[in-house]
Amino acid sequence: MKRRKRHTLLKFIILAVIAGGVVQYSGVLKDTGVFPEKITNQISVEQKNAKAETYSGTAEEQTVKSTEISTENETADTEVPHGYAYETLTAEQKTVYDEVYRIILAHDSKVKVSTCDEKVLEKAYRSVIADHGGIFWVSGYNYTQYTMGKKIVSIDFSPSYTMERTERDSYQRRIDAVVDSILKNVDPSWGDYEKAKYVFEYLAGNVEYQMGTEQNQNIISVFLNKKTVCQGYANATQYLLTLLGIPAVVVTGTAEGDTHAWNLVQLDGAYYFMDTTWGNSSYNNGASGMGTFINYNYFGVTTAEISKTHQADGTLLLPECTATADNYYVREGKYITEWEPEVIGQIYGAAYRNGAVTEEIRFSDTSLYDQAKAYLIDEQHIRDYCEGITGLSYIEDRDQNVLILKFS
Repeated sequence: MKRRKRHTLLKFIILAVIAGGVVQYSGVLKDTGVFPEKITNQISVEQKNAKAETYSGTAEEQTVKSTEISTENETADTEVPHGYAYETLTAEQKTVYDEVYRIILAHDSKVKVSTCDEKVLEKAYRSVIADHGGIFWVSGYNYTQYTMGKKIVSIDFSPSYTMERTERDSYQRRIDAVVDSILKNVDPSWGDYEKAKYVFEYLAGNVEYQMGTEQNQNIISVFLNKKTVCQGYANATQYLLTLLGIPAVVVTGTAEGDTHAWNLVQLDGAYYFMDTTWGNSSYNNGASGMGTFINYNYFGVTTAEISKTHQADGTLLLPECTATADNYYVREGKYITEWEPEVIGQIYGAAYRNGAVTEEIRFSDTSLYDQAKAYLIDEQHIRDYCEGITGLSYIEDRDQNVLILKFS
């Protein structure tokens, strides 16, 4: 049955070549942190009706190779793990998603996919990358279209591999060892919030934000080099959370006008945004003199809150995130909704007495925030709660109405 199906497909392509000539389109999509709006095509045209018999032989070789990979390769039946991005796709895009994932996993090249639409291929590829932050050996892809006249009859997909399979396997073993050492500290009794907070704190507290570091668009830079940029943080966050059973996907776009990547995560059945890059205080506050600390302002935030600074590029269809139960400040009892100076003062005071270097409180609106800052800083009532304090620094985040104090 397989052989007959292959013969029928081959016959169609030979007839197409003889009837109208073949035009071959080659395109490329490179991963650059934020995807380009349009793929640039390089067009190579096979002269119409020229050496049709010879070209049909080439077509036969390509057809056989593609069929063998899709039906006989050891990964053809590999179960593909699906994430959030997959669930937003059409039926055709989902099929190509599975094909793209299997091709990348098998380290194959120039494989025919089931779609003839390059936009479907692009959407499927981007969704695979968003759902699988652990793919570190690919940076974009090339594709080739075959047409009869104006009709596209097939597309070949070739991932742009950054390393050979043996090198990839070596990196994976080293990454696995590091990840095992990180996750061994996770308590099995923890819920989604505790697991996500652990991942956030580990990455923000142990991985340095540094432009220009090697492999900074993937998890190699995070787990092996301990230096990365936003794409590395977001990929690593997705990778670790998925291993812990927490759905997560990488979101790309801009933050305050700069290209950026962060995450959409599902905690206790509700969606939240998380920006681990901004959890590393040196990213935004490197020149503040506050030193390094974990910034929780973008842990478990809503669409309305993150939209003040972040704009997604439209690669993913994102939900409207409105839940607040697993926001860091809400869960930790540091979210103030009414003017209670004693409550506010005691939160900062307890942190100071316990030897904390910093403490942060989030206020529900700007009015409360301004009132608290005036009371604690301008009028120096912080002394009423932090006995013996001799110095104080602070960082204002008016986008999130968070006041961070550093004790000295």
